[in-house]
Amino acid sequence: MQAPVRRALILALMTALPTVALSEDNPLLDEVIVTAPQVSDPLTIVTDPKSPRQPVPAHDGADYLKNIPGFSAVRKGGTDGDPVLRGLAGSRLNVLMDGQYILGGCGMRMDPPTAYVFPESYDRITVLKGPQTVLYGGGNLAGTALFERDARAFGESGMRAFGGVLVGSFDRHDEILDVTGGVPAGFARVIGTRTSANDYEDGAGNEVHSAYTRWSTSFIGGWTPDANTRVELSVDRSDGEARYADRGMDGTLFDRTGYGMKLEKSNISPLLGKLEAQVYHNYVDHVMDNFSLRPKTAAMYMISNPDRATQGARVAGELLLTSHTSLTVGLDYQQNEHTLRTASSMTAAPDINTVARTPDMTFAGTGVFAEAEHALDDRQRLVGGLRFDRLNVDNEKTTGSGALSSDTDRTRAAFLRYERETAPRLYYVGLGHAERPADWWERSTYNNFFLDPEKSNQLDAGVIHTGEKWRASVSVFIAKIDDFILTRNDNTARNIDASTHGAEADLAYALGGAWKATAALAWVRGDNDTDHVPLAQIPPLEGRLGLGYDDRTWSFGVLARAVDNQDRVQVGYGSVVGQDIGPTPGFTVYSLNAGYRPKKGTLISAGIDNLFDMAYAEHISRAGAAVAGYTQTTRVNEPGRNLWLKASIALD
Repeated sequence: MQAPVRRALILALMTALPTVALSEDNPLLDEVIVTAPQVSDPLTIVTDPKSPRQPVPAHDGADYLKNIPGFSAVRKGGTDGDPVLRGLAGSRLNVLMDGQYILGGCGMRMDPPTAYVFPESYDRITVLKGPQTVLYGGGNLAGTALFERDARAFGESGMRAFGGVLVGSFDRHDEILDVTGGVPAGFARVIGTRTSANDYEDGAGNEVHSAYTRWSTSFIGGWTPDANTRVELSVDRSDGEARYADRGMDGTLFDRTGYGMKLEKSNISPLLGKLEAQVYHNYVDHVMDNFSLRPKTAAMYMISNPDRATQGARVAGELLLTSHTSLTVGLDYQQNEHTLRTASSMTAAPDINTVARTPDMTFAGTGVFAEAEHALDDRQRLVGGLRFDRLNVDNEKTTGSGALSSDTDRTRAAFLRYERETAPRLYYVGLGHAERPADWWERSTYNNFFLDPEKSNQLDAGVIHTGEKWRASVSVFIAKIDDFILTRNDNTARNIDASTHGAEADLAYALGGAWKATAALAWVRGDNDTDHVPLAQIPPLEGRLGLGYDDRTWSFGVLARAVDNQDRVQVGYGSVVGQDIGPTPGFTVYSLNAGYRPKKGTLISAGIDNLFDMAYAEHISRAGAAVAGYTQTTRVNEPGRNLWLKASIALD
């Protein structure tokens, strides 16, 4: 381990180990978040995506999640990375956008679900780590990420608005406008975002094939006839294009159209406290080729156009069984259909619209769930849940594994967590079980239709401390995963037995006056128990230290991020998001930020990421591809020194 890395990690560990948390009287929403969002409840992190943060993220879901301890993001270019939580990726992490699923179409995950997330168009991001809930679908071995929108009713006629602009190095430019107007009987909300950037340079001055442009528009209309009723209709549209440094094609179309309807009714009766119902439809049309966004060097023009339609429904009711016990019961349904069409030509760019789509696979799943909270007394409570799912998959391909056949998987999930509050500390321990059937990428791209479902048993424990000067949390976990689906770089997949364990910690300490110190730590270790080798795609030990000053008008801060070397690898093996390339060295990067609030609701912030222009790559990264006019690297290197300036205003 490099000496600077070791020193920074030791400091992070020493400061994070005290079991302590900042007072709620010192909110963080309008600060520049430099180490990590704070843990709010057991295994739960809630953050405001409209707050500026450092390093400044690309405008997609994965780059926002990577600021949370335990998360990594697979670098492919400037945007559309893949989130990894505690070394687990793909459909082991449930990602919901305002209660909806959006599943991408690319066989090599050019468009994972988070590629269709425009974070600032949401009001809140909630992360639930591990299999400690059954409310949001099955298969959440890693956890659940919820991108959520609020729908506050208007007590009288009025308007709320948020706007922001960001400019930065490499021609980065982001804009957002979010306007809501309403009366007591209803509201209408319109959100528009746009972000673009040119190719960035790594710390060695090498240009990386990474430019992108993304935009989104959303309309939400609501009817609120009384304080206990809300009916909501929504329409979402988005598109973009992106260059990729890890493959021979770029994305020229990311066209998403979504429709949804929600119904919420509260205070229905002494027994039925709340009823929720939701239906949605999302269609993704994705095009990639090897000639539109890069110099053409291949002999043949190639174009690929997958699409996927996902529709679903959910009904849930909250039962107030006693003054100490509540029970949420419900069912959900999801169906998604994937098709593909391709074209190639030696002489000219082909017209993909003249090619017929070929059906691929259709997934249809139904789940029933129940989750309860029971207060044992004023200081103790139990939280637990059960879930049962049935998934049917039809393989409509005529070649390959399982051609023209069907597969049915029945899976279960359960958890039980004990919590005890002894002010100022909250202790918890939970045991969870989750099962996950193979997803489309594992069955199709990795050509094994009849993989067994994964089965994970995981123990989580931790403590959250809330004091006048301190706020901190420490959590540990250990998991045994039977039939873990391991992929190989020859596009095959098989079941193995695996185990993981690790820890995360975060800390904020008010030093006095306007000064505050923050720290975060994340560590995970994985083993392939079948082959007696390390489990692939496990991130190294990482620590962050931050020091900041904020007098509510002016602020500034410094961030040090230290990452250890990683030599526990299984080269060529991994998951649907990528495979191990080899060992990586450690590194430390430093960043600076400053902010000014001229008045309430207005924030001007600026920062310098990778202050010393270090050339480095994350351990979990795609391999660099040969792109004409660009230097090929072992991995896709991270951006070099990056300057940014952001201005935002909120009217309420």
